[in-house]
Amino acid sequence: MKQNGNTFSGHYNEIELKKINGNKPVGPIERLQHTHTVTTDDETKIKLIGEHFKQIMILLGLDMNDDSLRDTPERVAKMYVKEIFSGLNTENKPAVALFENKYNYREMIVEKNITIYTYCEHHFVPIVGKAHVAYFSSGNVIGLSKINRIVEYYSKRPQVQERLTNQIAEDLKEVLQTNDVAVVIDAVHFCVASRGVKDTNSSTMTSFYGGRFLLPDIKSEFLKMIN
Repeated sequence: MKQNGNTFSGHYNEIELKKINGNKPVGPIERLQHTHTVTTDDETKIKLIGEHFKQIMILLGLDMNDDSLRDTPERVAKMYVKEIFSGLNTENKPAVALFENKYNYREMIVEKNITIYTYCEHHFVPIVGKAHVAYFSSGNVIGLSKINRIVEYYSKRPQVQERLTNQIAEDLKEVLQTNDVAVVIDAVHFCVASRGVKDTNSSTMTSFYGGRFLLPDIKSEFLKMIN
């Protein structure tokens, strides 16, 4: 099958991707992703993913004539493109409006226990946990729900927790125009809990501290607030 003049074989090499994307520059946040974005429309992605997933199911020995399984490839493809991996499409990046800090609030602003539901890029199984985000206003603030939206956007893609932590922090630094940002994520990796070592009790914590949050007293205050 031809895709923008290239033969679709399940992956693109770097030269092909540069041609497809028109050598568009990649911003500092997206560079953290280390993957290429293929500018294929969603319906084409769904069609191609569905075809490939059907082959996986056949190779596993599943009966594709079964009423319960017949439409599974398309369902999975739609779920990948429209839901759990929708953060790979930059058009889905949330618009964030800034508001003047009219009340001259100078203390730490913390949004804690934000739900993290992403997928390990090594095994494509869930990573589930909580994110805690804080910042000091540099003159502007954002609606609290927008912090959740930013976390959700970067979660909706195959991830590693370290990168996810940094992406959230770098985006907030850019939006808020300040280095005074902190992010902590505590999450359970199902690639550890459901396979391999099968440890259902362990979790992984990652953190990012910028600006004033590097000061021991400020960092300690933040950690006390989220714990």
